[in-house]
Amino acid sequence: MHLPKSIAALILLLIPPVALAQREMEALDRGLVAVRQADGKVFTGWRLLGTDPESVAFHLYRVAGGKEQRVNSAPLAGATNFIDASAGDAAAYFVRPLVAGKEGAASRRANVLAADFIEIPIQPIPGYRPGDASAGDLDGDGEYEIILHQVSGARDNSFTGITGTPVLDAYKLDGTHLWRIDLGINIREGEHYTQFMVYDLDGDGRAEIACKTADGTKDGTGKILGDKAKDWRNQEADSQRYGRILSGPELLTIFDGKTGAALKTVDYLPGRDPIDGWGGIGGNGGNDSYGNRCDRFLACVAYLDGKRPSLVMARGVYGRTVLAAWDWRGGELSSRWVFDSGVSRPPFKDASPYSGMGGHALSVADVDGDGKDEIVYQAMTVDDNGKGLYATGRRHGDALHVGDFDPGRPGPELYLVTENEEKTVRFRTPGAGLHDARTGTPLWSHSPGVDISSGVVADIDPRHPGAEVWGGRGQLRTIQGVEIGPGPRNADWVIWWDGDLGREIYNGLAIFKWDPEEGRERRIFSAAPAVSGGRSGRSGGRWPALAADLLGDWREELLVPGPGGKSLRLHTTTIPTEHRLVTLMHDPQYRLSVAWQNVSYNKPPHPSFYLGEGMKPPVRTEIKAVGVAK
Repeated sequence: MHLPKSIAALILLLIPPVALAQREMEALDRGLVAVRQADGKVFTGWRLLGTDPESVAFHLYRVAGGKEQRVNSAPLAGATNFIDASAGDAAAYFVRPLVAGKEGAASRRANVLAADFIEIPIQPIPGYRPGDASAGDLDGDGEYEIILHQVSGARDNSFTGITGTPVLDAYKLDGTHLWRIDLGINIREGEHYTQFMVYDLDGDGRAEIACKTADGTKDGTGKILGDKAKDWRNQEADSQRYGRILSGPELLTIFDGKTGAALKTVDYLPGRDPIDGWGGIGGNGGNDSYGNRCDRFLACVAYLDGKRPSLVMARGVYGRTVLAAWDWRGGELSSRWVFDSGVSRPPFKDASPYSGMGGHALSVADVDGDGKDEIVYQAMTVDDNGKGLYATGRRHGDALHVGDFDPGRPGPELYLVTENEEKTVRFRTPGAGLHDARTGTPLWSHSPGVDISSGVVADIDPRHPGAEVWGGRGQLRTIQGVEIGPGPRNADWVIWWDGDLGREIYNGLAIFKWDPEEGRERRIFSAAPAVSGGRSGRSGGRWPALAADLLGDWREELLVPGPGGKSLRLHTTTIPTEHRLVTLMHDPQYRLSVAWQNVSYNKPPHPSFYLGEGMKPPVRTEIKAVGVAK
């Protein structure tokens, strides 16, 4: 039930204010992008930074025939995009910030694109395909680089067999290849195995890469970690353990983002043993001793002290769950804390309330408003100090979303989708529902005992306040759970693309606008077909390699494999908007969402504030920009 607004407001007034620290974040450049339109005009867009004063305006300049000319007659004090109707033969553009009538330094020049995408050539590997991608400023120049996971012979944990070796490549936006890390034969390929974090973990202005490694991993300089002669893969073809790696050292490595060099390697926490100690009441409520449940990994980055980022590596989703927090400071990797729900055996009567609550996704958010981040690990939440904050009892699932989806109530909400199958149907756990993200208290739910695999939250119908929810049984629902009519067919991914504040729907290399009057999706954008995809669907377009606010104004870009798998294409919108917002990448929750986006079953990022029709101006998170952006 919802509290009356007067009571909710009184509660907020009684909560003592928290002095929040400045969070260290990337010093980004303006991310200026310029795209020529069919009519000869040029669309331009650039970033409003989280460190800009509220009053900042801009002057836009075109470069044509080697000469610079200001485009705008009056300062651009509104939305950070502009269509140059007199572009002529303009070859490039740049912007200068304007504060108190004084111009600041010019941005990096943006060459005019002939189409709505940047083509990023990649170095294909025979037998591989482009998989997940992430973004980080690897060299500290304020521009994002792309880190691509190239995939070969991936297998789900439930299947036996030998896989290819996971490969991580780093590219600048012009296609310059910075380095290649080959994780080697002792890291199994599949979306539950290799979760790679890209973030500036030590505040030096350059992002690091962190992931699980093993004997034979080759870093970006060619150095081999551990014993290159070791092959820990099970070779018993008639065994359920065939192809799995259930012996040998498990390692965690921090890599230099600029060179790919291994900077520090430690033992991965926790270890896999006991292999039959990872079952529980999640999923089908079973257990195994052949390496299925013990090798389910997740990862994220969180500001656990409210100021500097920490790395969190995790293991287990169906029963035992362990999260290990690390700090990378001054060239040393130190353990901050370890959360462990503990081993339990069938029938799991002695299990912790946090056992079996994990899923194939996670989120990071300051759910309790103390300025420090919590890790929302599907149906449970771990506090910034490594202690359990709450367990909802909703058990394992494939999707979750955390954000301020209901502007009519205080604090963020948590939307959960739950698996109910085989032994666990008897629990009659709701298939989907909304919770108070601060306490885990249920707000509404539906479909008890039903197995629901997908669901998403976004504002797609401006006729109703707040976001809408769809996926699974029933119709499109308001954020209060009220059914309002037929819902979209696609319930995996959403993106901010057009000019209004509502979100659009992505699927199959296309973007759709929801038409609430007709109750159907209307295609507004299509990318070129790429290569065929597997179950993960990144190449086939079920979800993108990456979607984030990487260029231009606050709208999101779409990174997908190019035709033939020989490139990546970073698509950007060219639809004007009148709305002025700080780049979403300077909202810590959104930025951290982009960092964990590649984890397991990818999910779209959400900011810490309500972004949709009828929104109020968001309160900026105080940040300290670290880097040398120009």
